[in-house]
Amino acid sequence: MEPASAPGGNQTPSVGVTFASFSALGPEAGITAARWARDLGYRSFWVAETTGLEAFSTLAQVAATVGGLELGTGVLALQLRTPALAAMGAATLAAQHPDTCVHLGVGISSPVVVGRWHGATYSPTPLAQVREYAGVVRACWAGEAVTHDGDHYHLEKFRLGIRPSGQPPQLVLGALGPRMLHLAGEVADGVLLNYLPASAVAWSVEQVRAGERAAGRPPGSVRIHAYVHVGVTDRHDAADKARRDLFSYAVVDAYADAFTRAGFGSEVAAIRAAHRAGDRQGAVAAVSDTMVDAIDILGDRDTVADAVAAYLHAGVDEAVIMPLPWGDDRMAVVRDTLDAAAHGAASAGAVLA
Repeated sequence: MEPASAPGGNQTPSVGVTFASFSALGPEAGITAARWARDLGYRSFWVAETTGLEAFSTLAQVAATVGGLELGTGVLALQLRTPALAAMGAATLAAQHPDTCVHLGVGISSPVVVGRWHGATYSPTPLAQVREYAGVVRACWAGEAVTHDGDHYHLEKFRLGIRPSGQPPQLVLGALGPRMLHLAGEVADGVLLNYLPASAVAWSVEQVRAGERAAGRPPGSVRIHAYVHVGVTDRHDAADKARRDLFSYAVVDAYADAFTRAGFGSEVAAIRAAHRAGDRQGAVAAVSDTMVDAIDILGDRDTVADAVAAYLHAGVDEAVIMPLPWGDDRMAVVRDTLDAAAHGAASAGAVLA
């Protein structure tokens, strides 16, 4: 299967890297990995944001210190920044680095992150909130005075005071379920997929393309980004970490639904039943080898290269590598993973700088 079309009809796939999986190693680890990625021909560098590094300042440091990479937030919990503030953050980066494309990736996150950890309100109508948020961000970027009176946001005569001279920021939605994927097709420049096997990519892409059609947009208007979880490491030694990782997401409803759609319904049922019973060890053990090998992919260089190629052939426009830093020398695992992923992307026809 050929990769899906990117905006403007460009069908050439690319590769990026996210700091999300190893940001606990500190800012210098991100700078080092960004240099490796740039030198290997990667296109972009992404950061997540929960309780660690703040996203925009991290990206600004990478841009100023390393350069040569597109910048993306993947993703910001949108409840923690007003749409005007998020638009300001992306526009500031774009103005500071006019030769760089900035991707403002936002998503609805989870009640734990938004409510328990940050004390914000998790809306009972997340789809409507995302639609409204996207519309306000777009209006802010247009440069006109924005007056908006909606169910979630109220602005009066807000005017963005930044005029980037280079590429305009791109709006990316983190999406898992059919309605959010469809909405991304309607209103976004890109979509960011996460925690899905390559076998689930085609279905996800079709939901996005259906949204494009419903909105009357040309096919391929939305670029398909996907986090690809891979690690060049000893699978036997790291498998338990993968099980714990997948368990922690399977107990979140949205991810449980996505795992079930991808064919892991029996695992999800067993994980959640054990978790409800207070048996964490049993819940982790319920993550099957098949599930690990499909989503948190561990092994030698060829295993990782083949996995990255599989995602690109399945319809991903940009495989954003999430290095799984599980080994005695975690940065060595990151480096080896980035190198192997670059070879896999090249074999799938990706353009490396």
